[in-house]
Amino acid sequence: MKKRVLATAVAATTLALSGMAQAEVKVGFLGGFTGGIESLTPPIFDGANLAVQQINEQGGVLDGQDIVMPTGDTTCSDASAASNAADRMVNTEQVTAIVGALCTGATIAAANNAAIPGGVTMVSPASTAPAVTDLDDNDLVFRTVPSDAFQGQMLAKLLLDKGIQEVAVTYVNNDYGQGLADAFVAGYESGGGSVLDNLAHEDNRADYRSELGTLAATGAQTLVVLAYADTSGQTVLRQAYESGMFSQYVGGDGMVGDSLVEAIGADVLNGMIATRPGSPELPGTAMFNQQAQAAGIDPSAVFAAQAYDAAFLLGLAIEQNGNAEREGLSEALRSVATAPGEVVLPGEWEKAKELIAAGTEINYEGASGTHEFDENGDVPGVVQEMLVEDGTFTIQGYVDADEE
Repeated sequence: MKKRVLATAVAATTLALSGMAQAEVKVGFLGGFTGGIESLTPPIFDGANLAVQQINEQGGVLDGQDIVMPTGDTTCSDASAASNAADRMVNTEQVTAIVGALCTGATIAAANNAAIPGGVTMVSPASTAPAVTDLDDNDLVFRTVPSDAFQGQMLAKLLLDKGIQEVAVTYVNNDYGQGLADAFVAGYESGGGSVLDNLAHEDNRADYRSELGTLAATGAQTLVVLAYADTSGQTVLRQAYESGMFSQYVGGDGMVGDSLVEAIGADVLNGMIATRPGSPELPGTAMFNQQAQAAGIDPSAVFAAQAYDAAFLLGLAIEQNGNAEREGLSEALRSVATAPGEVVLPGEWEKAKELIAAGTEINYEGASGTHEFDENGDVPGVVQEMLVEDGTFTIQGYVDADEE
C-alpha cells in the first residue's frame, strides 16, 4: 500500500513538474555585457525585455505561457565565451530561440558552434558585418539591422557630402571592423575621396601610438575609427587627442555611446561625426518610442529598437508555429515578418494573437522598420547621422541613399 501511495505521489509530482516546465517558453539573449560594448548592451537588452514583458502581459504565447529570457555574456570579442554562452542556451537552458548575439564575431561563433547544430533560430539586433550574410546557417540566422555593406557606403557618402576629401582609417581587426572598413573605403574612393592610410589594430591593447603615428604622418586631418566605444576605439581617440593628432574624428555604430564622450571629455569630442543603423519614420517607430519612454527606456539608444523587434518577432513566430519547438520556427519567422498580411505594430500582441488564432496572415512592421528578410536573413534599412554636441551623441537626420 505504501509503495502504491509513493508511486502515485511521484507520478503527481512528475506531472506537476512537467506542467511547470510547459508554463514557460525560453528565448535566450546573448549580449556583450562585458568587453567592448558593455555600456551599449544594457539598453539593447532592455529593448528586448520590453517586448517580452508586453507579450506576457497580453496573454503570453501559445496557451498562456510566459516567455522567459535567460542571458549569456559573449564579451563581444571572445569567440570561446560566445560559444560557451550559446552552448549553455542551446543544450542546458533548452531555449526555443535566441535574440543575439550583438557583436558579429560572437554571433558567428555562437551560430556555428551551438545554434546551427542545435537547430536554434537566432535573430541579431546588432551584428552588422557582411560576414553574417555568408553563413551556411540552414536558414537559422537573421538580423533586424542592415549590413555594414550599406552603412559603410552611407558613412562614405556623408563625409563626401560634408566636403571631407581625405581621411585616415583605423579599424578593429575582426569581422565587424574589417567589413565596415572595406565597405567604407570602397564607397569613399569610388565617390572621389582619398584614403591616405587604412590600418587594422588589435582590440584591448593599452597603446596605439605607433599606429596613430603612421596614420598622422600621412597629413590627414580626419581620423575614421571603426571600433568599440569601451575598448580600442576609446583608447585610440584618447591617445590621438593627447598626441595632438587630427582635427576631426569620425566613427561607426560601435562608437556611438555616451560612455565614450564621458570617458574622453565633451570638449574633446564635440563635433565628432558618426553613423548608425536607425529607424525610419513609420507608425511602428512612433509607437515604440512612446512605449519605451513609458517604460523608462531611451528609445534612441543604439540597437534598442532592433532588439525589441527581434524579441517581438520571435514571439510572433512561436505563436505562428503553434508550439515551442525549434523545428519550423525560421519558416514561421519569415511568415510573420513579410507582406502580405494584416499589419501588426509594436505592443499589439493581443491583436496578433487573435489574428493568428483565426488563421489570418500578419505582417509585423516594427520599432526599427519593416523586416522583409531576404534569402540570407538580411533586411534593408536606414542609416542615421550622429553628431556629438553638448556632450552627447545626437541624431542629425538620415543619410539619403538616393541623393545624387
